[in-house]
Formats: sequence, C-alpha cells, structure tokens
Amino acid sequence: MADVARTAGVSVATVSKVVNGRDGVAQATVDRVQQVIAELGYEASLVAQSLRRHRTNVIGILVAEFEPFSAELLKGASAAVADTGYELLAYSCGGGRADGGWERRSLSRLSGTLIDGAVIVTPAGTETGNGFPLVAVDPHTGPSGLPTVDCDSFSGAVLATNHLLRLGHRRIGFLGGRPDLESARLREAGFRQAMAAAGVPVDEALVQTGGYRRETAAPPARALLTRRRRPTAIFAANDLTAIATMEVALGLGLRVPEDVSIIGFDNVPESALAPVPLTTVEQPLRRMGAEALLLLVDLIEGVDREPHVRLPTTLVERASCAPVSTRD
Repeated sequence: MADVARTAGVSVATVSKVVNGRDGVAQATVDRVQQVIAELGYEASLVAQSLRRHRTNVIGILVAEFEPFSAELLKGASAAVADTGYELLAYSCGGGRADGGWERRSLSRLSGTLIDGAVIVTPAGTETGNGFPLVAVDPHTGPSGLPTVDCDSFSGAVLATNHLLRLGHRRIGFLGGRPDLESARLREAGFRQAMAAAGVPVDEALVQTGGYRRETAAPPARALLTRRRRPTAIFAANDLTAIATMEVALGLGLRVPEDVSIIGFDNVPESALAPVPLTTVEQPLRRMGAEALLLLVDLIEGVDREPHVRLPTTLVERASCAPVSTRD
C-alpha cells in the first residue's frame, strides 16, 4: 500500500480509502490510484482485511485429501460461487494425516482470518462450529448439529441391487464401505432390504468390507472371486472399490460382465473410463457441492433455510452388468 501511495503521489490513508471503497476521495484521485494498483499488481492482504472489517468474502472448502469424490464436489462449488460475491479457497489437511482431528486443525488455521465460513467434506467430528458458519457434506455419522448436504444412499443401494436382481442374479456379493461411516451403513442396509424384498437370502460369506479405497478393496474382492462358487455379480459401495474389483476379476482371467457383473456407487469420472465402463449409481456430486456452498452463503448472510439437504440418486447403466449366464 505504501508503494501504491508513493507512486500515485497520495497518502497511504487515501489508498486505504480507495481499496476499501470508502467516500471522501475525488474521482480523479480514485482513478489514478486504481491505475497504479493495476500497474503494480497490488492486492490487499486478506488477513489485514479480516482484522479491519471482520470479513474476507472468502469461503473455504476443507477436505481430508483431494480424491475423485471431493474433486467433483469442488467442481460444483466452484461453479456455484460465481454469482455470490464470494471467492473460494480449497484446503486439504494432507491426505495421509487425515485422522479424526483434521477438521479442527484446519479450522483453527483458517477461520476468522482467511475465510468467513467453511464447507467440510466428510467430517468425522460432530462439533457445531461455536458460531463460525459451517456446512457438512456427507458427514461420517450422518446429519447432526451442522447444516448438512448428502445423498440418499439407502435408496441408491436399493436401485443397484434391484438392477442386478432384474438381470437374474441371485448369488450377489456385496463389497461394503468403511464400517464407521453412515453412508456405508445405509448402502449395506439398502442392499439387504432389496434382497429381502425379492425373497433372496443374503449369503453372509459374500458380504465383505472394501473400505471405499482401491488398495483396501483388492484383497476382499479377490477372496470373493476365487471362491469355489463365486458370486455372479458384485455390488461395490463406491466406484473406486468397484473398479478395483473389476481389475482383480480381469487379472484372474474372468470376463466382465460375461463371468461376473459389477456395479458401483458415486459415478465419479473414473467410472466411465474403467477397463469395462462401469454401471453405477450416481449421487449428484457437483450438485451436492453447489448446494453446500449456497447453503453456507445463506448461513453467513442470515437467510433462514432448511438445514438438511438430501439429494436423490439415479442408476447409470453402462457395460459392466449383463443378465446372469445360464450356466451359473
């Protein structure tokens, strides 16, 4: 700011008035200061602005790590922020260090100085923010004290299971998510509900935990696919574990979908690019990101809103599922 003042031939106080849009400065002076600002590439410090105005007009999106799920949410939030008057800051705690306290550590670094509020993606904690505006996306324990955006995991799992049942599959394996997550619990519950409604018993030996990650899904997928009577179809609780299951199947010399049908959940971009394009259940991730951002803006601005937004899921049919083979 001192450099701008010196170059424009005005006081630092005058530059401050121009930068912060205050009255009392002649238009010719405003124009000269703004021209110098453009020439020097000056940008006001967010920290200084927050100390002075208690606002930065920046919203944070906090994630444990940047992976396909959070990347799609970010795309939706980025598109939605354009007309809000806010800017967007994406922040990751560092992936491998994503233990249960990452949300608190991230907020302590950013809240009050760099951001006016935050969208937290898949938080493990249930804290309410103590007055700092927060919105949770798909929290581990389900909706709690925070305004929340999620999808209908239960109905989505029913959709996936019914699709396999309509194709004639009865020996269906289920590769679940992390047992501590509400979304994983709901997807397993939806799978079991659809099987029960069809009068098809669940073979508990065909129910395994994939953990939502490719590296944790490969061993249980191999265990399912090397059984003497392997399942004719597998429903994996997210796309990454479905793709891992597909890779294991192909590595064992099995054909997808002729020997085993595979269906996932999420519809991340990688699902369409799998070795065999993956049939999946779409949760509208970009819309979820957009809804979370707009809910947060309303929270900051004091607009009264329903605090829980649950979005529907839809079936996306591709090439990885087919009618059960008659020899099975």
